[in-house]
Amino acid sequence: MKRNATAVWHGTGKDGKGVISTQSEVLKETAYSYKTRFEEGTGTNPEELVAAAHAGCFTMKLAFNIDSAGYEADRLETTCTIELKEGSITNSYLKIIAKIPGIHKTKFDELVTDAEKNCPISKLLNTAISVDAQLVED
Repeated sequence: MKRNATAVWHGTGKDGKGVISTQSEVLKETAYSYKTRFEEGTGTNPEELVAAAHAGCFTMKLAFNIDSAGYEADRLETTCTIELKEGSITNSYLKIIAKIPGIHKTKFDELVTDAEKNCPISKLLNTAISVDAQLVED
């Protein structure tokens, strides 16, 4: 399987503007710029896209782990925060809130740790990854 995305940029790094499009067209000429990356402009930025990719990948890997362990999640909600410092991504913070009937916290934590280490985006990132995992009851 191969997937692609395209970025087109016009102008300087600070004053220029660009668009990002994905193969699926979920993003189609989505604006990004210096302001959307380092200030509060309208549009996206690479770190936000990495956060979305990491949250989505981790959550899906965890869903597969839960299924393999014989459970089914009612709901998995992951928020990923990417930290950019001095031109490098230094941390990816994952916060998962899960509702999984019948699972014990110890088993849940084991499945979370496996997802953290083995989702493809975690393997791709060369940064510290931390997870705050919460299991909620009915």
